Amino acid sequence: MTSQETSTQTHMSGSKSSNEPVKLDIEHAVVEDDPRIWSNAKKNVVVFIVSGASMIAGLCANIQNPANAQIEQQLHTSSGDISLSLSLYILAQGIFPMIWSAISEIKGRKAVYLFSLVLFTLGSAIVAVSGTIGVVISMRILQGTGASAVLTIGAATLADIYEPHQRGKMMGIFYAAPLLGPSLGSIIGGALTQGLSWRAIFWFLVVWGGVIFLAFLFLFKDTFRKERSTTYQDVLKRRLREQQSSEAKDDSSNISEKELQVNAEDHTSSNDIEAQPTVIPASAIREVQLSIFDVNPFPPYLSVMSRKNNVAILIASGLIHAFCFSIMYTCARTLSMHYNYDALKTGLVLLAYGIGSISGSMLGGRWSDRTLVRLKAANGGISSPEMRLESTKVAMVWLPLSVIGYGWVCQERVNVAAMCVMLFLVGFLSIWIYASTLAYIVDANTGRSSTAVATNSSFRGSFAFVATEIAVPLQDSIGDGGLYTLWAGLMVITNCIILLVLYKGRKWREASAEREKRKLDSK
Repeated sequence: MTSQETSTQTHMSGSKSSNEPVKLDIEHAVVEDDPRIWSNAKKNVVVFIVSGASMIAGLCANIQNPANAQIEQQLHTSSGDISLSLSLYILAQGIFPMIWSAISEIKGRKAVYLFSLVLFTLGSAIVAVSGTIGVVISMRILQGTGASAVLTIGAATLADIYEPHQRGKMMGIFYAAPLLGPSLGSIIGGALTQGLSWRAIFWFLVVWGGVIFLAFLFLFKDTFRKERSTTYQDVLKRRLREQQSSEAKDDSSNISEKELQVNAEDHTSSNDIEAQPTVIPASAIREVQLSIFDVNPFPPYLSVMSRKNNVAILIASGLIHAFCFSIMYTCARTLSMHYNYDALKTGLVLLAYGIGSISGSMLGGRWSDRTLVRLKAANGGISSPEMRLESTKVAMVWLPLSVIGYGWVCQERVNVAAMCVMLFLVGFLSIWIYASTLAYIVDANTGRSSTAVATNSSFRGSFAFVATEIAVPLQDSIGDGGLYTLWAGLMVITNCIILLVLYKGRKWREASAEREKRKLDSK
C-alpha cells in the first residue's frame, strides 16, 4: 500500500449513488478480518462469553453477604472488617479498569481477559482456604482487580464488533448479566452457606472463573484492531518520532516524513458520530512493535476527562450506580431486621430488582437504538451521540417518584409484595437510563472506547464506595423513607445533568475535538 493510498484510505459508500470514495474515520479504518463483518453467529458467541464473564463482577460483590455472620464468627473478626472486605472490593473494581484498558489498547482484549481471570480465580481460591480476615480482605481486593477488567473490556469488545446504531441493544444485553449477578449472588450465597459453609461460596467462584477462562482461551477470537485504536495510534506516533530521530543520525530512516505526519486534511471530521482523524499507515504499524512498557493509562484517561460532556455524563453514571449499590445493601438489611427474612428469602426478594434491571437494560438499549435511528433519519442522515440520550426522557419523570415510593414502603413496613413491585420499578427505570448513558460514553469517545468505559468504572466504583460506607449510618439515623427521599433528589440532579449533555454535549464535544486538533497540529 503506497503512502498516498494510506493517507487517504477510502471505502465505497453504499448510501451514495456516485462512485466517489469516502474518507474513512478511525472507526472504519481498513483492517484484516474486520470484526464488524463477522457473521451473527460468531458475534453472538462473543457476546455470550463476555456476558457470562461480566456476571462475575455482580456475583462477587454480593455473594458474600449471606455468609457475613458465619465469617465473622469463624474468623473471630468484627462487622467493620467484614464491611471493609466489601467496600475495598468495590473500590478495586472501580480503580483498576484504567490499567486494564490501557493494556488492552496495546496488547489486545484477549490477553487482558485471560490474565485478569487468572487473578480473579487465584484470589477466590486463597479466600476459600484463608484463616484470617486480613487474608480475606487482601484477596477480595485481588478478586476486585481481576473482575474489574471484564466490564470495561467487555463494553469495548462490543464497540469493536458492532456499529453505533446497534450498540444500545447489545450494551443492554451485555449489561443484563452483571445486573442479574447481585440478585443471584444473594440466593447462591445463602444456599451454599446454609448447605455447606461460607468457604463453598468462594470455591464456586473458582469453578466459575475457571470455566470462563477456558471459554476465552478456546472459543474467543480477539476483536481488537490496532488501526482503530486512538490510544495505540498516539503511542505509535511517539515511537515513530523517536525512531525517526534515531535513524536520522545515520541517514538510514525507512519511514518517510509523509507517512509520519497526519496533515490537516486527514483531520477532517465527517458529519456522523464516528468522525475521527485518519489512521497511521499500516506499513508503519507493522514496522514498529509496541510492548507492555508503552502502557501508560494516564494520558488517555486525562484525554477523556478533558471533555465537559464526558465529565458530566460520568457523574450521572456514577450516581446511578451508587444508588444501585445502596438499595441492594440497605434492602437486605431491612428485610433481615424488620421482616426477619433469612439469606435465601432475602435473595428471592432482591431478585425482583434484578429482573427489573435486566428488563430495563434490554428494553432501554433497544429504545435507545431506535431513537438514534429515528432522529438520524429526521436530521437528513446526520447523527450525533447525544441523540440517543433523548430516549432517557421517558423514564426521567418516574424514577424519582419510584425511589420515594420504595423508601416509604420500607419505612412503613408494608407487605413485602409492595416492596417487590417498587424494587422492580426502580431497577427497571434506573437501568433504562443507565443503558443509554453507557452507550453514549462509548459513542462519544470513538477510538478510545475501553478508556472511556474504564473512566466510567472509576467513577462508578468511587461513588459506590462512598454510598456503601454512608448507607447504614444514614439508614439508622433517618430511616429508609428519609434516605430514599434524599436519593430521589439525587436522581433529579442526575436527570438534569443528562439533559444538559443532551442539549449542550455536542457543542462541548466539538469544541474539545477542535482544541485537541490544534494541540496535535502544533507538535
